[in-house]
Amino acid sequence: METGTPCTLCPLRRRRGFKPLDEPALAALQALKRGEMTVPAGGAILSEGETSCRLYTVLSGWAIRYKSLPDGRRQIMNILLPGDLVGLQGELMAAPAHGVEAVTEVRLCAFARSSLWDIFRGHPELGYDLTWLAAHEERLLDEALLSVGRRSAIERIAMVLVHLYRRAAAVGLERDGTVPFPLTQTHLADLMGLSPVHVNRTLQALRKRQLIRLHDGRLAIGDLSALRRVAEYWEQPAAQRPLL
Repeated sequence: METGTPCTLCPLRRRRGFKPLDEPALAALQALKRGEMTVPAGGAILSEGETSCRLYTVLSGWAIRYKSLPDGRRQIMNILLPGDLVGLQGELMAAPAHGVEAVTEVRLCAFARSSLWDIFRGHPELGYDLTWLAAHEERLLDEALLSVGRRSAIERIAMVLVHLYRRAAAVGLERDGTVPFPLTQTHLADLMGLSPVHVNRTLQALRKRQLIRLHDGRLAIGDLSALRRVAEYWEQPAAQRPLL
C-alpha cells in the first residue's frame, strides 16, 4: 500500500463533476485514508465471499461489480468509474456477495471499513455523502433492472451506451467528443443479459444508423438525442456528486 496523493491535491477534486469539500472535511478524510494501491487489468479488487477490511474510491480506471453462478455464468451489476465507492455493501454483510474486477488498470484510494462509524459519528456531512453514494448506486441498479426486464436488445445497448457516455463525461473523461470505452462485447453481454453474438449484431445496427462510433477503445455518439430516443432513456447524471 502506497502513501499516495494528499486529499487536498487529488486531481479528481479539480473536475467539475465532483462537489467541493471544505478544509475540515478534507482533513477528516485524510486522517481516515490508509493509502493507495494499483490493480492491473483483470485483477481482483474484491473477491466474491472473501471478507475485506477496506473500502476504496476509484481514482482512475474502469472496473466491474458482478455476481456469478457456480457454472461460471456472470451478471455484471454495475460499471465503476473514477469517483465511485467500492465495498460499501460488504460493510453491511460479513463478506461481500459480489466481486469487483479491474477492466483497465485501476488506481484506488483505500480506507478502513471500520472508519464508516467514525464518519457517521464525527462528520455528518461526509455521512450524508456516503448515503448519497449508496442511494445513487441503487438508482443505477433500478435502471439496469428495467433494461434487463423490459427493454429490447437495441434499447438495452443504446441505454447503456448513453448512460456510460454521460457518466464518463461527467467525471472529466470526455475528449474531442469521445470517452474511453474499454468494455468488450462480453462485458456488455454480461451487463445486459444478452449473448455476445446479439450484442455484436446490435452494435452493428447502431453503427449503420450512424448513432455510435467505437474506435481504438473510445466511444463517440453521433446524435445523443436520437440514441436516447432509441433507448427510451432520459436519466441525467447529477450536476455534482460527492467524492470521498
